[in-house]
Amino acid sequence: MQDRHVIEAAGMTRLVIENGKVTEVGEPKISFCPFAKRFASPINPVTPDAVQKNIEHRIQSFGMCTRNRQVLDDESQVLFGASELLTTALKNKTVDAAVICCDGAGTVVVTDPRLIQGIGGRMSGLVETVPYAEVISAIEEAGGIVVDKETASLDALSGIAEAKNRGFKTVAVTVAGFQHELAEEIRAAYPDAVIIGVHTSGVASLDDAKRLCAACDLVFACASQHIRDAAKEYAVVQGGVGVPVFAISAFGKRIVLERLMDTNETLLIKNMKLPVCDMGKQPEPLV
Repeated sequence: MQDRHVIEAAGMTRLVIENGKVTEVGEPKISFCPFAKRFASPINPVTPDAVQKNIEHRIQSFGMCTRNRQVLDDESQVLFGASELLTTALKNKTVDAAVICCDGAGTVVVTDPRLIQGIGGRMSGLVETVPYAEVISAIEEAGGIVVDKETASLDALSGIAEAKNRGFKTVAVTVAGFQHELAEEIRAAYPDAVIIGVHTSGVASLDDAKRLCAACDLVFACASQHIRDAAKEYAVVQGGVGVPVFAISAFGKRIVLERLMDTNETLLIKNMKLPVCDMGKQPEPLV
């Protein structure tokens, strides 16, 4: 099997990583991201060279897209990141398991917050990957379940089915923003699933954004104007300003509020009409 991974990083920049080296870098769709500028290897402005250097830093620092991938971490990256919200939800037993994806393993069922943070807290949008026995073994040693050890496929539905078969009741799952039809399919098949829309910069239209919101419990805005517009109708809570997350359901609201209880940061809580977009720097341009 060819050693090839495809990811989408800051600004929807498509990158190919082969044999531990970045071999292709696409053109970013945005020029600035308030989140990416705070990375350990900052991306500011968003350029192909800056994104490549960031990905090379990840490869060197924790083995992303290599057989040396580190999969455990305790350190939160941001207040309202997807992995941080899921970490808190797992700690509080609000959810029993989370279905996420990992380079070198594909779809994974996770119950250990350290795996959530180690995999998701440092991962960009994964489009394609290959299985590494070393990474799969590290995940399994930490109690994770790798759904497809042969091809490392990315299959959220199979992940939920595996979690349910293992006896987990409340299962969270991340879905890429352009996969609104998959979110709808999951909601129909598993009405009690906790669906989180991530990597939403590629949402193509307002109608697609509304369909995603209607199917999800939490939706991240990323650099999407369409998600921000849909939030006017669907959001009940907003976490963050520059790259916010919107709670759509009561369950999503609960997860955000639990995250507030889990932080020592000072906070302002105020009732406002959503979305709030004028209190901090947003990605530029919104797409």
